[in-house]
Amino acid sequence: MTAEQLNADLSERAVCDTNAMDWQPSPVDGVWRKRLELIGAVESGRVTSLVRFDAGARFPAHDHPDGEEILVLDGTFSDEFGDHPKGTFMLNPEGTRHEPYSKLGCLLLVKLRQYPGAAREAVRIDTLSAPWRETEYPGSSQLMLYEDEAHPEAICLFRMSPGCNVPEHNHPGGEELFVLEGGLEDQYGRYAEGCWGRSPAGSHHWVKSESGCLVYAKLGHLS
Repeated sequence: MTAEQLNADLSERAVCDTNAMDWQPSPVDGVWRKRLELIGAVESGRVTSLVRFDAGARFPAHDHPDGEEILVLDGTFSDEFGDHPKGTFMLNPEGTRHEPYSKLGCLLLVKLRQYPGAAREAVRIDTLSAPWRETEYPGSSQLMLYEDEAHPEAICLFRMSPGCNVPEHNHPGGEELFVLEGGLEDQYGRYAEGCWGRSPAGSHHWVKSESGCLVYAKLGHLS
């Protein structure tokens, strides 16, 4: 493993508090990042990051081998396919090429090289207007963002009301979380807004939230 790689062992639990991390410059002026995991080459490997575009920043046109996943956390992210405001979730499949920019600036959760397969479909969801459904756990609801029987991963937003408890459960294919609002805890620790965590295949935990929370979750992709 090179010194540049980060949280590259998918069999290990990993946690990052992005609030305590400094922004690092990308190869493009006005585009900054906080890397949470990096596996492979520094600028072309599998990576999960927070990415910030300053107002007027523009990334040169580029391809996305093994796809790209974006959740717009703040501001408006744009490319030649349109404007994507806060709350937009996107999956860009293998073969996608675009030239992204932001007129007024934006903040993104970005995952690269984690949506492989030429037959995958592009996904665009406005999470601020899409319908949610209640789950089996009282006080919780879910907005499914991606699920396909042909592929292992499932991606969703998960909301817990104050005092909600989810009992002990298993994650055969692993789990990845990013806390968008509020906070939650399990037997391993507490996670405030801005915390990212990854649990390996075969992990298990209970979860509760005293304050309530909104969480991005990706499941099944670590087996």
